[in-house]
Amino acid sequence: MTRDREREWIVSLFSEHPSRMPAQEADPDPDDSLWFWDPGNEIFPPDPAHPYRSHADPIQVKSLTEGRERRIPLDAYLRPLAGLSLPGQAELERYVRHKYQRNMKRNTLEGTVSNGKLFLRFLEQQGRSSVKEIRREDLEAYVEQEQDRRMKPCTVKGRLAQAYAFLGFLIEQGEVDRSIKDRKIRIKLPQSLPRAIDPEDVGKLLSVIRDVRDRALILVLLRTGMRIGELLATKEMDVHLKERRIEIPQAEKTGVGRVVYLAEDAQTALHAWMNVRDSQKRFLFYAQGKRREKMTYGAARMVFIKYLKKAGLADKGYTLHRLRHTFASEMLNAGMRLECLQQLLGHTDIRVTRQYARLTDKTREEEYFRAMEVIEKDGIHGHYQLDPELQAFLEEEELLG
Repeated sequence: MTRDREREWIVSLFSEHPSRMPAQEADPDPDDSLWFWDPGNEIFPPDPAHPYRSHADPIQVKSLTEGRERRIPLDAYLRPLAGLSLPGQAELERYVRHKYQRNMKRNTLEGTVSNGKLFLRFLEQQGRSSVKEIRREDLEAYVEQEQDRRMKPCTVKGRLAQAYAFLGFLIEQGEVDRSIKDRKIRIKLPQSLPRAIDPEDVGKLLSVIRDVRDRALILVLLRTGMRIGELLATKEMDVHLKERRIEIPQAEKTGVGRVVYLAEDAQTALHAWMNVRDSQKRFLFYAQGKRREKMTYGAARMVFIKYLKKAGLADKGYTLHRLRHTFASEMLNAGMRLECLQQLLGHTDIRVTRQYARLTDKTREEEYFRAMEVIEKDGIHGHYQLDPELQAFLEEEELLG
């Protein structure tokens, strides 16, 4: 059902005497270039062909549309491709439509279009008139171009993965030869350690937060390990204060739901916020004075930066995501098993969770200082002795190698 027809249907249910409709308010959110209509906002989009609105009870309309998922039309995602004639553009549009029909998330669809457009422009520069002409050498050149542009390795790897996914779709459609994916190009990423906030700095940060909403926002992130996008998408119905838990129906990255739990200080802070927040708002943390109810990432980030400056930590390079790293590091230091932490963080691969173990392995630390104490106190006398089991292992490795 189109937006216009949907509106007419809702109006017809409740009103027989429509009157003139007010003009649409401008959307002040600069990070939302794709406009969509949210029935929950009770604001109808302007349409010259139907200059009226309903006298219907807004509570009835809200009840009717409550729970309906907001979805941006497919044409809005394809808008960046309008007016272009790139090689493979028709195939890219089919690929986006395929992902849209599979109900992929907004960020995924937008990334598919932007990365696909970049890839097709490159093919055009290479003199390709169709994606059917693509060769492995083109993919290698694409990687080199992005590296020459000084893109980060993770960015280059992501764009290459997008290109391979697009080509995989065309292979399944029988439009590109399967050999293009033989001996896939691999990009090795540096394995950097996740960086947590220093415990002393955590104390400084929390000591300067007096605002009820802001304290709840920061403490929930710190004590649950939620991604900021997950918390901003949390609705009041997802919070269960008595049980000290928050339900995440769909994770920000994986799309898999999970439950996180609230420490006592986070529960107290959240309880204080729930007592003063506008109960008519759907989202737990909402925007102030805006048409859209949901607080944006930019607004949350500015809140965090404000308190970093107030605590004298502005030069430390801390980000909102560091609160998630801090949670994971503290849980492991306290003895939590990796399998439990994996579920709380919403990682689908335990290898991702294991990165925190490299940072916080107390057993390895204790073993080091125990051995070093022996070396510093008594020293090592005579020849070094190799453990028999280790000797056998090394010999076997040499034979196999």
